[in-house]
Amino acid sequence: MQVRLAGDDDLVDVADVTEAAYRPFTLGPADPYVAKLRDTAARARDAELWVATLDVAATEGQGDGTGEVVGSVTVCPPGSPWREIARDGEGEFRMLAVAPGVQGQGVGSALVEKVLERSREAGDEAVVLSSLPSMHTAHRLYARHGFVRVPERDWAPLPAVPLVVFRRAL
Repeated sequence: MQVRLAGDDDLVDVADVTEAAYRPFTLGPADPYVAKLRDTAARARDAELWVATLDVAATEGQGDGTGEVVGSVTVCPPGSPWREIARDGEGEFRMLAVAPGVQGQGVGSALVEKVLERSREAGDEAVVLSSLPSMHTAHRLYARHGFVRVPERDWAPLPAVPLVVFRRAL
């Protein structure tokens, strides 16, 4: 597996993986959030869009590691319009997505590790994220990486969309 910044050739694949990963949590194709999930060009332009790729040949000692996109995450630096809840000294990430067929195989962990690495490089003291209360598998992933719930920072971008906040000190 390789984790790298997304290139233009990755954007459609990232959109497809993100939509598939979030499908159980949306209201279906007409949900307005689906368009935001698929707007990978804006995320790549206005934030850092990282992808995890699998290249079967690379795992066998051949290939270049630029294989199938199986996950992505958006790192939201200061000034990014994708940043929602981070305070001074905090990194933030959004839209962590892993293709349903490879969930539970370390892709999400590799992406979280990239977020933590980027936040340390930026000099952040902590990293924060928002999640739907029903995303229990993701919550377990975050807990394994040292994130804890910060209920006093929970919020709702829309009245029917409550979000819970997690934070990890670096």
